[in-house]
Amino acid sequence: MPRASTRVTVDRRGMLRAVGIHKSTSTGYHFRCFAPFAAFFLSSIFHSSNSPTARPLSFASPSASPYIVEAMLSRSSARTAQRLARAASRQPHLQNVSRSFATVETDIFKPTKFGSKYTVTLIPGDGIGAEVAESVKTIFKADSVPIDWEQVDASGVDSGAPGSAEEMFRESIASLKRNKLGLKGILHTPISRSGHQSFNVAMRQELDIYASVCLIKNIPGYNTRHKDVDLVIIRENTEGEYSGLEHQSVPGVVESLKIITRLKSERIAKFAFAFALANNRKKVTCIHKANIMKLADGLFRRTVQSVAADYPTIEVNDMIVDNASMQAVSKPQQFDVMVMPNLYGGILSNIGAALVGGPGIVPGCNMGRDVAVFEPGCRHVGLDIKGKDQANPTALLLSGTMLLRHLGLDDHANRISRAVYGVIADGKYRTRDMGGDSTTHEFTRAILDKMDTL
Repeated sequence: MPRASTRVTVDRRGMLRAVGIHKSTSTGYHFRCFAPFAAFFLSSIFHSSNSPTARPLSFASPSASPYIVEAMLSRSSARTAQRLARAASRQPHLQNVSRSFATVETDIFKPTKFGSKYTVTLIPGDGIGAEVAESVKTIFKADSVPIDWEQVDASGVDSGAPGSAEEMFRESIASLKRNKLGLKGILHTPISRSGHQSFNVAMRQELDIYASVCLIKNIPGYNTRHKDVDLVIIRENTEGEYSGLEHQSVPGVVESLKIITRLKSERIAKFAFAFALANNRKKVTCIHKANIMKLADGLFRRTVQSVAADYPTIEVNDMIVDNASMQAVSKPQQFDVMVMPNLYGGILSNIGAALVGGPGIVPGCNMGRDVAVFEPGCRHVGLDIKGKDQANPTALLLSGTMLLRHLGLDDHANRISRAVYGVIADGKYRTRDMGGDSTTHEFTRAILDKMDTL
Protein backbone atom coordinates (compact mmCIF):
# COMPACT_ATOMS: atom_id res chain seq x y z
CA MET A 1 0.00 0.00 0.00
CA PRO A 2 1.29 3.50 -0.72
CA ARG A 3 2.21 5.69 2.17
CA ALA A 4 2.20 9.44 2.53
CA SER A 5 4.30 11.50 4.91
CA THR A 6 5.03 15.17 5.30
CA ARG A 7 8.19 16.96 6.30
CA VAL A 8 8.25 20.61 7.27
CA THR A 9 11.30 22.77 7.87
CA VAL A 10 11.60 26.33 9.08
CA ASP A 11 14.66 28.15 7.75
CA ARG A 12 16.54 31.05 9.29
CA ARG A 13 14.18 33.61 7.73
CA GLY A 14 11.02 32.04 9.13
CA MET A 15 10.13 30.37 5.83
CA LEU A 16 7.85 27.40 6.32
CA ARG A 17 8.57 24.67 3.80
CA ALA A 18 6.68 21.38 3.63
CA VAL A 19 6.57 18.56 1.15
CA GLY A 20 4.15 15.67 0.97
CA ILE A 21 5.81 12.53 -0.31
CA HIS A 22 3.89 9.64 -1.80
CA LYS A 23 5.94 6.48 -1.48
CA SER A 24 5.23 3.39 -3.53
CA THR A 25 6.80 0.18 -2.29
CA SER A 26 7.51 -0.95 -5.85
CA THR A 27 8.85 2.17 -7.51
CA GLY A 28 10.23 4.32 -4.72
CA TYR A 29 9.39 7.96 -4.31
CA HIS A 30 7.11 9.78 -6.73
CA PHE A 31 6.24 13.45 -6.70
CA ARG A 32 3.31 14.93 -8.56
CA CYS A 33 1.88 18.41 -8.60
CA PHE A 34 0.07 20.59 -11.10
CA ALA A 35 2.57 23.40 -10.72
CA PRO A 36 4.44 24.98 -13.59
CA PHE A 37 7.73 23.11 -13.74
CA ALA A 38 6.88 20.64 -10.98
CA ALA A 39 10.56 19.99 -10.31
CA PHE A 40 10.99 23.75 -9.91
CA PHE A 41 9.03 23.63 -6.68
CA LEU A 42 10.59 20.38 -5.55
CA SER A 43 14.05 21.86 -5.88
CA SER A 44 13.39 24.48 -3.21
CA ILE A 45 12.17 21.71 -0.92
CA PHE A 46 15.37 19.72 -1.35
CA HIS A 47 17.46 22.79 -0.70
CA SER A 48 15.63 23.89 2.42
CA SER A 49 15.57 20.43 3.98
CA ASN A 50 19.33 20.08 3.57
CA SER A 51 20.12 23.54 4.85
CA PRO A 52 22.26 23.53 8.01
CA THR A 53 20.18 26.43 9.32
CA ALA A 54 16.85 24.71 8.85
CA ARG A 55 15.06 23.17 11.81
CA PRO A 56 13.00 20.09 10.95
CA LEU A 57 9.44 19.56 12.04
CA SER A 58 7.66 16.33 11.15
CA PHE A 59 4.09 15.18 11.22
CA ALA A 60 2.17 12.35 9.62
CA SER A 61 -0.50 12.81 7.02
CA PRO A 62 -3.27 10.27 6.45
CA SER A 63 -3.70 11.50 2.87
CA ALA A 64 -2.02 9.61 0.04
CA SER A 65 -2.18 12.65 -2.20
CA PRO A 66 1.13 14.52 -2.26
CA TYR A 67 1.26 18.25 -2.03
CA ILE A 68 3.90 20.91 -1.94
CA VAL A 69 3.73 24.09 0.04
CA GLU A 70 6.12 27.00 0.36
CA ALA A 71 4.69 29.77 2.49
CA MET A 72 6.48 33.05 3.15
CA LEU A 73 5.27 34.38 6.47
CA SER A 74 4.35 38.01 6.70
CA ARG A 75 6.83 38.35 9.58
CA SER A 76 10.08 36.47 9.90
CA SER A 77 9.10 34.48 12.94
CA ALA A 78 10.10 30.88 13.52
CA ARG A 79 7.58 30.70 16.37
CA THR A 80 4.76 31.67 14.04
CA ALA A 81 5.98 29.09 11.54
CA GLN A 82 5.90 26.40 14.20
CA ARG A 83 2.30 27.30 15.06
CA LEU A 84 1.41 27.02 11.39
CA ALA A 85 3.07 23.63 11.21
CA ARG A 86 1.11 22.38 14.23
CA ALA A 87 -2.10 23.69 12.68
CA ALA A 88 -1.22 21.94 9.43
CA SER A 89 -0.78 18.66 11.27
CA ARG A 90 -4.40 18.92 12.40
CA GLN A 91 -5.52 19.86 8.84
CA PRO A 92 -3.46 17.66 6.52
CA HIS A 93 -4.64 19.21 3.27
CA LEU A 94 -3.41 22.67 4.35
CA GLN A 95 -6.29 24.35 2.55
CA ASN A 96 -6.79 27.09 5.10
CA VAL A 97 -3.24 28.09 5.98
CA SER A 98 -2.73 31.83 5.62
CA ARG A 99 0.14 32.67 3.31
CA SER A 100 1.47 35.25 0.89
CA PHE A 101 3.70 33.01 -1.24
CA ALA A 102 2.17 29.54 -1.43
CA THR A 103 2.05 26.64 -3.80
CA VAL A 104 -0.31 23.92 -2.65
CA GLU A 105 -1.60 21.18 -4.91
CA THR A 106 -5.19 21.90 -3.95
CA ASP A 107 -4.59 25.56 -4.71
CA ILE A 108 -2.38 25.38 -7.81
CA PHE A 109 -4.17 25.66 -11.12
CA LYS A 110 -5.36 22.46 -12.70
CA PRO A 111 -6.25 22.53 -16.39
CA THR A 112 -9.85 22.06 -17.42
CA LYS A 113 -10.50 18.47 -18.49
CA PHE A 114 -13.70 16.89 -19.77
CA GLY A 115 -13.52 13.13 -20.04
CA SER A 116 -10.15 12.22 -21.49
CA LYS A 117 -9.48 15.58 -23.16
CA TYR A 118 -8.06 18.86 -21.91
CA THR A 119 -9.64 22.13 -22.93
CA VAL A 120 -6.99 24.69 -23.87
CA THR A 121 -7.52 28.29 -24.89
CA LEU A 122 -6.12 29.06 -28.35
CA ILE A 123 -5.45 32.69 -29.24
CA PRO A 124 -3.96 32.69 -32.77
CA GLY A 125 -2.95 36.35 -32.58
CA ASP A 126 -2.36 38.84 -35.38
CA GLY A 127 -0.17 38.76 -38.47
CA ILE A 128 0.93 35.19 -39.19
CA GLY A 129 -0.93 33.92 -36.11
CA ALA A 130 -3.85 32.31 -37.94
CA GLU A 131 -1.53 30.43 -40.34
CA VAL A 132 0.84 29.00 -37.74
CA ALA A 133 -2.04 28.20 -35.36
CA GLU A 134 -3.68 26.20 -38.16
CA SER A 135 -0.43 24.28 -38.59
CA VAL A 136 -0.40 23.44 -34.87
CA LYS A 137 -4.04 22.29 -34.93
CA THR A 138 -3.39 20.10 -37.99
CA ILE A 139 -0.36 18.39 -36.47
CA PHE A 140 -1.95 17.92 -33.05
CA LYS A 141 -5.04 16.41 -34.65
CA ALA A 142 -2.94 14.03 -36.76
CA ASP A 143 -1.21 12.79 -33.60
CA SER A 144 -4.53 12.41 -31.76
CA VAL A 145 -3.45 14.78 -29.00
CA PRO A 146 -6.21 14.79 -26.34
CA ILE A 147 -6.88 18.53 -26.51
CA ASP A 148 -10.02 20.45 -27.40
CA TRP A 149 -9.23 23.99 -28.49
CA GLU A 150 -11.35 26.86 -27.26
CA GLN A 151 -10.37 29.44 -29.86
CA VAL A 152 -10.70 33.16 -29.17
CA ASP A 153 -9.79 35.46 -32.06
CA ALA A 154 -8.60 38.40 -29.99
CA SER A 155 -6.73 41.05 -31.95
CA GLY A 156 -4.82 44.23 -31.37
CA VAL A 157 -5.52 45.43 -34.91
CA ASP A 158 -8.16 48.13 -35.14
CA SER A 159 -11.15 46.63 -36.95
CA GLY A 160 -13.11 49.86 -36.99
CA ALA A 161 -15.97 48.43 -34.94
CA PRO A 162 -16.20 50.27 -31.61
CA GLY A 163 -15.40 48.07 -28.64
CA SER A 164 -14.95 44.87 -30.65
CA ALA A 165 -11.22 44.46 -29.91
CA GLU A 166 -11.73 45.12 -26.20
CA GLU A 167 -14.65 42.69 -26.09
CA MET A 168 -12.64 39.86 -27.66
CA PHE A 169 -9.75 40.61 -25.34
CA ARG A 170 -12.03 40.30 -22.31
CA GLU A 171 -13.33 37.03 -23.73
CA SER A 172 -9.77 35.70 -24.03
CA ILE A 173 -9.09 36.61 -20.39
CA ALA A 174 -12.25 34.81 -19.28
CA SER A 175 -11.30 31.75 -21.33
CA LEU A 176 -7.81 31.59 -19.81
CA LYS A 177 -9.19 31.97 -16.30
CA ARG A 178 -11.58 29.13 -17.01
CA ASN A 179 -9.17 26.72 -18.73
CA LYS A 180 -5.95 27.67 -16.88
CA LEU A 181 -3.85 26.92 -19.99
CA GLY A 182 -3.43 28.69 -23.28
CA LEU A 183 -1.49 28.58 -26.54
CA LYS A 184 -1.11 32.06 -27.94
CA GLY A 185 0.26 33.92 -30.91
CA ILE A 186 1.35 37.55 -30.65
CA LEU A 187 -1.20 40.36 -30.57
CA HIS A 188 -0.33 43.50 -32.50
CA THR A 189 0.27 46.72 -30.56
CA PRO A 190 -0.06 49.83 -32.77
CA ILE A 191 2.58 52.46 -32.10
CA SER A 192 0.64 55.39 -33.51
CA ARG A 193 -2.48 55.08 -31.34
CA SER A 194 -2.01 57.15 -28.22
CA GLY A 195 -3.39 55.57 -25.06
CA HIS A 196 -3.77 52.11 -26.58
CA GLN A 197 -2.48 49.57 -24.08
CA SER A 198 -0.72 46.47 -25.36
CA PHE A 199 -3.10 43.53 -25.02
CA ASN A 200 -0.07 41.25 -24.57
CA VAL A 201 1.11 43.24 -21.54
CA ALA A 202 -2.41 43.72 -20.17
CA MET A 203 -3.03 39.96 -20.32
CA ARG A 204 0.14 39.17 -18.36
CA GLN A 205 -0.62 41.80 -15.75
CA GLU A 206 -4.28 40.90 -15.27
CA LEU A 207 -3.59 37.16 -14.99
CA ASP A 208 -0.33 37.72 -13.07
CA ILE A 209 1.62 35.60 -15.56
CA TYR A 210 4.82 36.83 -14.01
CA ALA A 211 7.60 34.63 -15.43
CA SER A 212 8.52 34.63 -19.11
CA VAL A 213 10.77 31.74 -20.14
CA CYS A 214 12.49 32.00 -23.53
CA LEU A 215 14.58 29.03 -24.69
CA ILE A 216 17.53 29.99 -26.90
CA LYS A 217 19.18 26.88 -28.31
CA ASN A 218 20.72 25.76 -31.58
CA ILE A 219 18.56 23.37 -33.61
CA PRO A 220 20.60 20.34 -34.78
CA GLY A 221 21.29 20.46 -38.50
CA TYR A 222 20.45 24.15 -38.83
CA ASN A 223 23.78 25.94 -38.96
CA THR A 224 24.14 29.48 -37.68
CA ARG A 225 27.17 31.62 -36.96
CA HIS A 226 27.32 30.55 -33.30
CA LYS A 227 27.49 26.91 -32.20
CA ASP A 228 26.62 25.31 -28.87
CA VAL A 229 24.24 28.08 -27.80
CA ASP A 230 22.00 26.86 -24.99
CA LEU A 231 20.69 29.56 -22.70
CA VAL A 232 17.42 30.47 -21.00
CA ILE A 233 16.12 34.02 -20.61
CA ILE A 234 13.82 34.45 -17.62
CA ARG A 235 12.06 37.78 -17.66
CA GLU A 236 9.86 39.45 -15.07
CA ASN A 237 6.61 40.01 -16.94
CA THR A 238 4.44 42.36 -14.90
CA GLU A 239 6.33 45.51 -13.93
CA GLY A 240 9.46 47.50 -14.84
CA GLU A 241 9.13 49.86 -17.80
CA TYR A 242 6.01 47.95 -18.86
CA SER A 243 4.02 49.22 -15.88
CA GLY A 244 2.18 51.54 -18.29
CA LEU A 245 2.41 54.55 -15.98
CA GLU A 246 3.08 57.54 -18.22
CA HIS A 247 1.83 61.11 -18.24
CA GLN A 248 2.66 64.46 -19.77
CA SER A 249 3.30 66.82 -16.89
CA VAL A 250 3.51 69.89 -19.15
CA PRO A 251 3.41 70.06 -22.95
CA GLY A 252 6.58 68.56 -24.34
CA VAL A 253 7.58 66.84 -21.07
CA VAL A 254 6.60 63.19 -20.54
CA GLU A 255 7.28 61.22 -17.38
CA SER A 256 7.36 57.43 -17.67
CA LEU A 257 7.57 55.46 -14.45
CA LYS A 258 9.59 52.28 -14.02
CA ILE A 259 8.29 50.16 -11.15
CA ILE A 260 10.55 47.65 -9.39
CA THR A 261 9.34 45.97 -6.20
CA ARG A 262 11.14 43.67 -3.82
CA LEU A 263 8.18 41.28 -3.82
CA LYS A 264 8.18 40.66 -7.56
CA SER A 265 11.96 40.76 -7.84
CA GLU A 266 12.23 38.04 -5.20
CA ARG A 267 9.51 36.01 -6.90
CA ILE A 268 11.23 36.01 -10.30
CA ALA A 269 14.63 35.39 -8.72
CA LYS A 270 13.32 32.32 -6.88
CA PHE A 271 11.78 31.10 -10.10
CA ALA A 272 15.08 31.50 -11.97
CA PHE A 273 17.24 29.75 -9.38
CA ALA A 274 14.80 26.92 -8.81
CA PHE A 275 14.40 26.49 -12.58
CA ALA A 276 18.18 26.27 -12.88
CA LEU A 277 18.39 23.71 -10.08
CA ALA A 278 15.58 21.59 -11.47
CA ASN A 279 16.98 21.59 -14.99
CA ASN A 280 20.62 20.93 -14.08
CA ARG A 281 21.73 24.43 -15.00
CA LYS A 282 24.93 25.62 -13.37
CA LYS A 283 24.84 29.42 -13.45
CA VAL A 284 22.38 32.29 -13.12
CA THR A 285 23.30 35.73 -14.43
CA CYS A 286 21.40 38.79 -13.22
CA ILE A 287 21.06 41.45 -15.93
CA HIS A 288 20.61 45.05 -14.74
CA LYS A 289 21.56 48.71 -15.15
CA ALA A 290 22.28 49.40 -11.49
CA ASN A 291 25.24 51.62 -12.32
CA ILE A 292 22.75 54.26 -13.53
CA MET A 293 19.37 53.28 -12.03
CA LYS A 294 20.82 52.72 -8.59
CA LEU A 295 17.54 52.48 -6.71
CA ALA A 296 15.36 50.50 -9.11
CA ASP A 297 17.87 48.14 -10.71
CA GLY A 298 19.92 48.25 -7.54
CA LEU A 299 16.97 46.75 -5.68
CA PHE A 300 16.53 44.07 -8.33
CA ARG A 301 20.24 43.17 -8.23
CA ARG A 302 20.40 43.04 -4.43
CA THR A 303 17.28 40.89 -4.27
CA VAL A 304 18.68 38.37 -6.74
CA GLN A 305 21.91 38.21 -4.75
CA SER A 306 19.93 37.66 -1.56
CA VAL A 307 17.96 34.79 -3.08
CA ALA A 308 21.19 33.31 -4.46
CA ALA A 309 22.34 32.63 -0.90
CA ASP A 310 19.68 29.92 -0.69
CA TYR A 311 21.16 28.10 -3.71
CA PRO A 312 24.85 27.56 -2.88
CA THR A 313 25.33 24.93 -5.60
CA ILE A 314 24.51 27.40 -8.37
CA GLU A 315 27.04 29.94 -9.55
CA VAL A 316 25.72 33.49 -9.67
CA ASN A 317 27.04 36.64 -11.30
CA ASP A 318 25.61 39.87 -12.64
CA MET A 319 26.18 41.94 -15.75
CA ILE A 320 25.15 45.39 -16.95
CA VAL A 321 22.61 45.08 -19.76
CA ASP A 322 24.61 46.87 -22.45
CA ASN A 323 27.66 44.72 -21.74
CA ALA A 324 25.42 41.63 -21.67
CA SER A 325 24.13 42.51 -25.13
CA MET A 326 27.67 42.70 -26.47
CA GLN A 327 28.71 39.50 -24.70
CA ALA A 328 25.63 37.70 -26.06
CA VAL A 329 26.63 38.34 -29.67
CA SER A 330 30.35 37.73 -29.13
CA LYS A 331 30.35 34.71 -26.79
CA PRO A 332 26.83 33.48 -26.01
CA GLN A 333 28.15 30.13 -24.74
CA GLN A 334 29.14 31.79 -21.45
CA PHE A 335 25.49 32.21 -20.45
CA ASP A 336 23.25 29.57 -18.90
CA VAL A 337 20.20 31.08 -17.14
CA MET A 338 19.71 34.84 -17.34
CA VAL A 339 17.19 36.64 -15.11
CA MET A 340 16.22 40.26 -15.66
CA PRO A 341 13.53 42.94 -15.47
CA ASN A 342 10.95 43.30 -18.20
CA LEU A 343 12.49 45.60 -20.82
CA TYR A 344 15.91 43.94 -20.80
CA GLY A 345 14.23 40.61 -21.38
CA GLY A 346 12.53 41.95 -24.49
CA ILE A 347 15.85 43.15 -25.87
CA LEU A 348 17.91 40.08 -25.05
CA SER A 349 15.29 37.60 -26.24
CA ASN A 350 15.46 39.24 -29.67
CA ILE A 351 19.26 39.12 -29.62
CA GLY A 352 19.09 35.49 -28.55
CA ALA A 353 16.68 34.62 -31.36
CA ALA A 354 19.06 36.13 -33.89
CA LEU A 355 21.88 33.92 -32.56
CA VAL A 356 20.06 30.67 -33.32
CA GLY A 357 18.14 31.46 -36.49
CA GLY A 358 15.42 34.03 -35.89
CA PRO A 359 12.09 34.48 -34.13
CA GLY A 360 10.42 31.69 -36.10
CA ILE A 361 12.18 28.91 -34.19
CA VAL A 362 12.33 30.16 -30.59
CA PRO A 363 9.70 28.71 -28.20
CA GLY A 364 8.65 30.15 -24.89
CA CYS A 365 6.06 30.24 -22.15
CA ASN A 366 4.65 32.54 -19.51
CA MET A 367 4.03 31.04 -16.11
CA GLY A 368 1.79 32.37 -13.40
CA ARG A 369 0.22 31.16 -10.20
CA ASP A 370 -3.14 30.37 -11.77
CA VAL A 371 -2.57 30.39 -15.53
CA ALA A 372 0.14 29.26 -17.94
CA VAL A 373 0.29 30.66 -21.48
CA PHE A 374 2.63 29.20 -24.08
CA GLU A 375 3.71 31.45 -26.93
CA PRO A 376 6.75 32.07 -29.16
CA GLY A 377 9.67 33.28 -27.08
CA CYS A 378 10.48 36.14 -29.44
CA ARG A 379 7.35 38.24 -29.77
CA HIS A 380 7.05 39.11 -33.46
CA VAL A 381 3.67 39.57 -35.17
CA GLY A 382 4.79 39.19 -38.80
CA LEU A 383 2.26 41.58 -40.33
CA ASP A 384 4.45 41.97 -43.44
CA ILE A 385 4.05 38.31 -44.45
CA LYS A 386 0.48 37.81 -43.30
CA GLY A 387 -1.49 35.63 -45.70
CA LYS A 388 1.51 34.85 -47.94
CA ASP A 389 1.97 31.23 -46.77
CA GLN A 390 5.57 32.03 -45.81
CA ALA A 391 5.34 31.82 -42.02
CA ASN A 392 7.48 29.44 -40.01
CA PRO A 393 5.27 27.54 -37.51
CA THR A 394 8.26 26.05 -35.60
CA ALA A 395 8.18 28.49 -32.67
CA LEU A 396 4.47 27.94 -31.98
CA LEU A 397 4.79 24.19 -32.55
CA LEU A 398 7.64 23.87 -30.06
CA SER A 399 5.76 26.10 -27.62
CA GLY A 400 2.89 23.67 -28.06
CA THR A 401 5.12 20.73 -27.19
CA MET A 402 6.13 22.56 -24.02
CA LEU A 403 2.42 22.80 -23.21
CA LEU A 404 2.05 19.06 -23.80
CA ARG A 405 4.91 18.28 -21.41
CA HIS A 406 3.31 20.60 -18.89
CA LEU A 407 0.22 18.36 -19.12
CA GLY A 408 2.30 15.20 -18.84
CA LEU A 409 1.67 14.24 -22.48
CA ASP A 410 5.33 13.51 -23.11
CA ASP A 411 4.83 10.89 -25.83
CA HIS A 412 2.95 13.34 -28.03
CA ALA A 413 5.42 16.12 -27.25
CA ASN A 414 8.44 13.99 -28.09
CA ARG A 415 6.98 12.68 -31.33
CA ILE A 416 6.04 16.13 -32.60
CA SER A 417 9.30 17.80 -31.58
CA ARG A 418 11.39 14.98 -33.11
CA ALA A 419 9.46 15.40 -36.35
CA VAL A 420 10.03 19.16 -36.39
CA TYR A 421 13.75 18.79 -35.70
CA GLY A 422 13.99 15.98 -38.23
CA VAL A 423 12.46 18.04 -41.04
CA ILE A 424 14.73 21.00 -40.28
CA ALA A 425 17.82 18.76 -40.10
CA ASP A 426 16.98 17.10 -43.42
CA GLY A 427 17.08 20.53 -45.04
CA LYS A 428 14.69 19.74 -47.89
CA TYR A 429 11.73 21.66 -46.47
CA ARG A 430 12.52 24.98 -44.85
CA THR A 431 10.60 28.24 -44.83
CA ARG A 432 12.14 31.44 -46.16
CA ASP A 433 13.37 32.69 -42.80
CA MET A 434 15.53 29.54 -42.60
CA GLY A 435 16.96 30.00 -46.07
CA GLY A 436 14.51 27.72 -47.91
CA ASP A 437 11.57 28.30 -50.19
CA SER A 438 8.90 26.03 -48.69
CA THR A 439 5.49 27.36 -47.87
CA THR A 440 3.88 27.01 -44.47
CA HIS A 441 1.64 24.24 -45.81
CA GLU A 442 4.57 22.35 -47.36
CA PHE A 443 6.57 22.57 -44.14
CA THR A 444 3.57 21.33 -42.16
CA ARG A 445 3.02 18.46 -44.60
CA ALA A 446 6.68 17.46 -44.25
CA ILE A 447 6.30 17.29 -40.46
CA LEU A 448 3.22 15.09 -40.81
CA ASP A 449 5.11 12.76 -43.15
CA LYS A 450 8.05 12.62 -40.75
CA MET A 451 5.71 11.72 -37.87
CA ASP A 452 4.49 8.73 -39.85
CA THR A 453 8.03 7.34 -39.80
CA LEU A 454 8.56 7.73 -36.05
